[in-house]
Amino acid sequence: MLRKNRVMFTSIMIPHSRSTIGEEEAEAAAAVIRSGLLVDGEQTKQFERLVAEQTGAAWGVAVGTGTAALHLALLGLGVGPGDRVAIPSYVCVALLHAIRYLNAEPVVIDIDPDTLNIDPDALKRSAPARLKAVIVPHMFGLPAELNSILALGAPVIEDCALAIGAEYRGKPVGGQGHLGICSFYATKMITTGEGGMVVGHDADVLQRLQDLRDYDQLEGDTVRFNYRLTEMQAAIGRIQLRRLPTFLERRRHIATRYHEVFERMHCRQPIEIPDAVHAYYRYVIQSSDQHPVNLDQCIAQLDQKGVACRRPVSKPIHQLLNLKTCPDADAVFKRALSIPIYPTLTDQELATVIDAVHEVTG
Repeated sequence: MLRKNRVMFTSIMIPHSRSTIGEEEAEAAAAVIRSGLLVDGEQTKQFERLVAEQTGAAWGVAVGTGTAALHLALLGLGVGPGDRVAIPSYVCVALLHAIRYLNAEPVVIDIDPDTLNIDPDALKRSAPARLKAVIVPHMFGLPAELNSILALGAPVIEDCALAIGAEYRGKPVGGQGHLGICSFYATKMITTGEGGMVVGHDADVLQRLQDLRDYDQLEGDTVRFNYRLTEMQAAIGRIQLRRLPTFLERRRHIATRYHEVFERMHCRQPIEIPDAVHAYYRYVIQSSDQHPVNLDQCIAQLDQKGVACRRPVSKPIHQLLNLKTCPDADAVFKRALSIPIYPTLTDQELATVIDAVHEVTG
């Protein structure tokens, strides 16, 4: 009976996310293991250089997770207890955790309901002159309005956890702010299983972050962190980064097919903005005001059809903090649905997703 249940579950479900990883990555990791050098080697240095090039930055500092990258980036900008750091409400809770690691104060900003990115006008109303930093995620692969945000004067950390490969005004995201961070979690644009990186241009910040990442055989009693990436992870990351153009091409192909179908339905599709290239980490549709749906019911019905769709964000930050300051994030949370989009989604699976979503939400 157990064996039968397991086969039924794995055979019908199209997952919401799926890693794109194979023999090349396995061989790269195995070669590192055979070498005996598992940390602090050339694989990590080369991976840092390649990610810096990809994001248009001068350098990269590899770390163990995307959250660790956020933590170090905030430290690199001198954020400490009581400092105010702005973040959008509709985002992964990791941003809030990183701010709290430093006993800093989160300033939660509403979003643009069309782009799902932080709203520059709402950010401007938050008194940016009093902010120590702003974390700007490029949500689901769509670049945020960086020029408007940078013009406000507060230091900007670009969060590219969902957007490596996207472009804004002809340049890759990640290297246009004061610092950028990447995540290489299992389901991200490229993966090392776990992992992250801070990228930037300032040589003094580079030295500071390299000092903070390690803790052994260093002078002084500064609090430091064991945030290193392993050589196996870096070797996998190098292969993944080389494959990124094909990953992006497949994601955009799937997005184009979704566009063709969903423009005929009663839902709002992801938008693109001028002078930007969307990476399509997620494909997020929203029910219209004229045709509202019960989102939890839709997700359950899609699960029954073997298609895993999910809320793009588990809960907005302002709701977690019991604030009532982000009406657009509230509205999006009620109507936004993320449907499968990843390079290993087959054409047959794509057709199944389209049929299921059309039947449940159309």
